[in-house]
Amino acid sequence: MTVETFDPNETVAINFSAAAAAKVKDLIEEEGNDQLKLRVFVTGGGCSGFQYGFTFEEDMADDDTQVERDGVLLVVDPLSFQYLVGAEVDYQEGLEGSRFVVNNPNAATTCGCGLSFSI
Repeated sequence: MTVETFDPNETVAINFSAAAAAKVKDLIEEEGNDQLKLRVFVTGGGCSGFQYGFTFEEDMADDDTQVERDGVLLVVDPLSFQYLVGAEVDYQEGLEGSRFVVNNPNAATTCGCGLSFSI
């Protein structure tokens, strides 16, 4: 298992924004389960070939990568990790609603909704 802790002076493989960490912390507190972690994953599908997914889980695999920020964990499996190196997981609120988003420099194209991408 690989563990990364956010340090503003270092480059990390996957960045977990302060806004995303704060929202995850709020959601975990609402659930009343401090064992929850945000899992980010990539699957085949969507209009561009790959799509992002988000889920809360208590468990982690030995080969998962963890990114810690402000006391909460983002977890990524090895297959998804290769598509997310250099990406930022963020949380945005706007007129269209609020959501977790992935700003991925590896994505050659994305669809209009922002959930699907190609390499």
